[in-house]
Amino acid sequence: MTWHTPFEYHYMITAMWTSALIGGVCGLLSGFITLKGWSLMGDALSHAVVPGVVLAYLAGLPFAVGAFTSGLLAAGAMAFVKIKTPVREDAVIGIVFTAFFALGLLLISIFPSRVDLKSIVFGNILGIAAGDVVQVVIVSGICLLVLGLKWRDLMLFCFDANQARALGLRVGWLHVTLLLLLSATAVAALQAVGACLVVAMLVTPGATAYLLTDRFGVMLLIGAGLGVVTSFVGAYASYFFNGATGGCIVTLQAMIFVITLVFAPKHGLLAMRRARQREVA
Repeated sequence: MTWHTPFEYHYMITAMWTSALIGGVCGLLSGFITLKGWSLMGDALSHAVVPGVVLAYLAGLPFAVGAFTSGLLAAGAMAFVKIKTPVREDAVIGIVFTAFFALGLLLISIFPSRVDLKSIVFGNILGIAAGDVVQVVIVSGICLLVLGLKWRDLMLFCFDANQARALGLRVGWLHVTLLLLLSATAVAALQAVGACLVVAMLVTPGATAYLLTDRFGVMLLIGAGLGVVTSFVGAYASYFFNGATGGCIVTLQAMIFVITLVFAPKHGLLAMRRARQREVA
């Protein structure tokens, strides 16, 4: 077994470039999620798509259709409860995503022989079908196109919604757009890392980039780059470890975050410690 062995297998090549595409989209979107403080929302939607995936499997439909529909219903339910009740947003998110996830697990327990639980929870990028690859490419392409056209408006909305409204931006539509992008990206990442690890791909690259720069545009580029590289390398390394591809990808991202947390030139722990020492001196 040599370093180029994975490139001799078509399924590994497909897994690596598909993971890199998904990782890049997640890394790009994670900058907006980090700025907006929507990490819990990403966690909620990544779990809320499970019942949609199960129903899609049972009905013989593309998983993306069921997952995206389920994610939109969950996002709508969260928005409705938040508007109509005085319950705090974090509680609303917790209630809705656990309810949807529980419904998905209930459906799986009722139809255990017709649903692949492992693929839903942990992903199955190594066994991804050609039709699912097409779905991932389409979803990723649409997300990248929207982010490319609207990233400045979304940046302003995430930074200060009131200022965005004062400048004449349609804040409601931007809110819905970001939710749609989050749902769609969660659906795409589901194939790579599964429902349990989607939130890590949607948060970790942006959080890492946040520690490395104070410029949002640079932060987006760093997050996307980290997503692409770690996803490709994680898929590649999974061949040698004979381990879960999603676990390799997210573990690598977490390791890079920890290293950045310690050694980042401005916002790292060591840099902040040196700054405090200079102030005392």
